[in-house]
Amino acid sequence: MCGIVGQLGPVAADRRAVLRLAADALRHRGPDDEGVWCDDAAEVGLAHRRLSILDVSPAGHQPMVSACGRWVIVFNGEIYNHRELRAQLRLPGAEPPDGGQTAWRGHSDTETILACVSRWGFERTLELMDGMFAIALWDREERRLHLARDRMGEKPLYYGRVGAALAFASELKALRVLPGFTGRIDPQALVAYLHANAVPSPHSIYAGIRKLPAGHHVVFGLRDLAAEDLPPPRPYWSLPDVARRGIASPLRFDSDRQAVDALESILGNAVESRMLSDVPLGAFLSGGIDSSTVVALMQARSKSPVRTFTIGFREEGHDEADHARAVAAHLGTDHHELYVDDAQARDVIPRLPEIYCEPFADPSQIPTFLVSRLARERVTVALSGDGGDELFGGYSNYFLALRIWGAIERIPPALRPVLARGLGAMSPQALNRLFRLAAPLVPRRYAATLPGDRLHKGLPLLSARSFEEFWCDRMGAHWPAEVVLGQAARESPPSRDHLRGMPRMELMMLDDALRYLPDHILVKVDRAAMAVSLETRIPLLAREVVEFAWSLPPECKVRDGKGKWILRQVLGRHVPSSLFERPKMGFGVPVDRWLRGPLRDWAEDLLDERSLAQDGLLAPEPIRRAWREHLKGERNWQYPLWGVLMLQCWLRAQSG
Repeated sequence: MCGIVGQLGPVAADRRAVLRLAADALRHRGPDDEGVWCDDAAEVGLAHRRLSILDVSPAGHQPMVSACGRWVIVFNGEIYNHRELRAQLRLPGAEPPDGGQTAWRGHSDTETILACVSRWGFERTLELMDGMFAIALWDREERRLHLARDRMGEKPLYYGRVGAALAFASELKALRVLPGFTGRIDPQALVAYLHANAVPSPHSIYAGIRKLPAGHHVVFGLRDLAAEDLPPPRPYWSLPDVARRGIASPLRFDSDRQAVDALESILGNAVESRMLSDVPLGAFLSGGIDSSTVVALMQARSKSPVRTFTIGFREEGHDEADHARAVAAHLGTDHHELYVDDAQARDVIPRLPEIYCEPFADPSQIPTFLVSRLARERVTVALSGDGGDELFGGYSNYFLALRIWGAIERIPPALRPVLARGLGAMSPQALNRLFRLAAPLVPRRYAATLPGDRLHKGLPLLSARSFEEFWCDRMGAHWPAEVVLGQAARESPPSRDHLRGMPRMELMMLDDALRYLPDHILVKVDRAAMAVSLETRIPLLAREVVEFAWSLPPECKVRDGKGKWILRQVLGRHVPSSLFERPKMGFGVPVDRWLRGPLRDWAEDLLDERSLAQDGLLAPEPIRRAWREHLKGERNWQYPLWGVLMLQCWLRAQSG
């Protein structure tokens, strides 16, 4: 786990000194070592910050040059099958990459990548690797720079023009120190951020700087820098293709037991490969199905108690520490927990603009940082259970969306806009009173706080013409595009062709795996953990697990109205179901209450009309109106307001 940065093209300063400065901005990603490699004649330079995990000796130092001398690499991540790849390189009759006897300098996966590229080329190597990675590879023979990112988007990689050169880096903070960086905010990216509370790929918050999409590879030469547009990235692996193949030709099992055996074997192998480390290793444990399954499979493969970590909140509805403790006790892990109060959690907020290099507003970023900091006190690597919901149909939103769309479908299309206008004409407060009158007739499970507020937010969904459109716009814009000054509308959404014709449950899972997982979940985990120099590994996102999950028949994922059926069966072999069969809680903080209470003064300062108008980016009035409604308890605008607050914090940090 490391930080990488580099340039291709002319620069107006000492290239080595500039890259060393940029790499220093990534020191938190790699505090153990640093390196810079430059070829001034070729106008290229690569820099690296290292967090030593595999081969902590100098033999793992980067930038690294291949044995044949042609390739130079900087690499962030881990290749879990690199031992198998080394074995393939030694197959009888195979030509060694350097034309002679293969002699390994060390046992780092970086050296393995270079040997594979020397033998098979970069694209074939990408197809063979199982891991999480962001790679920059310089071809000294053809003078071309290759950039690549892992299949699911675990590791970040930004790139774009900075001055007259092309630059890339693990985080934007490394690009900001390069000469020629302008830092101009991209208004369309800002609109997209205020819609999703994260800047979606391939955008970044800055104009001209992009994220390399997951599963993509792009190549640059000096001639490409003279063109108006940079070469487009190309996929070397496609999750939509994997999903469609799996749906079209699902696996067949003779029994449920055979299916569960298969998943346990594949996921167990993924867990075991991610336990390879030359430094202390542990795992996050929330007590939920995903993290508990990962920990159970770790403990089954460990000769000593696995170190597990959880954060507890003394806030009803926000604490899973008791559940995690019970799972840890049953499995016999070396369990560590920290209960934090509101004040401790809120103390993290001033650090968030430093941790997240562009605006990011998922409130669970706070406990994610806290549990990462707790784990880093004892380990350097932690396994995480992320990805299970997207692969096995675990989100409660999926089932809610199916129920709501089922109700909408029963309304004749011609009546839907009439109904939307009629309900929209009533204030949320009037609707709340109406719901209170009807409360005795409504089943308790459908009762909700501020039902009028929720209904108002959902009214735009009545205009959806298909389930695909309904799902993709389900949350509506957190803010209308007009909140960003000078933007009359949000740019057209990305093509949804990959979703057309898919079964509804699979459509939701695929959309989340392509958008929510890489842009929210993986960003949150990577930045929070890297802020304390902790490497995180995610077994559920192993290529074999992903492809197996998409090949499962639907009844292996959803059964009896609940998702993750097959994952529950695997976990049930290690942990009694009474310890994990409960409603999904999530990993959040009570932002709603905090904004009306202990965070009110902090928020008021950032949402003051002058503060909102200061940068000339936002229209203050709709934000101020939402803030007033939230304070009065008339509406719950916690997530839209949190998005603006995180943006304001980030802008202040950049200007300060």
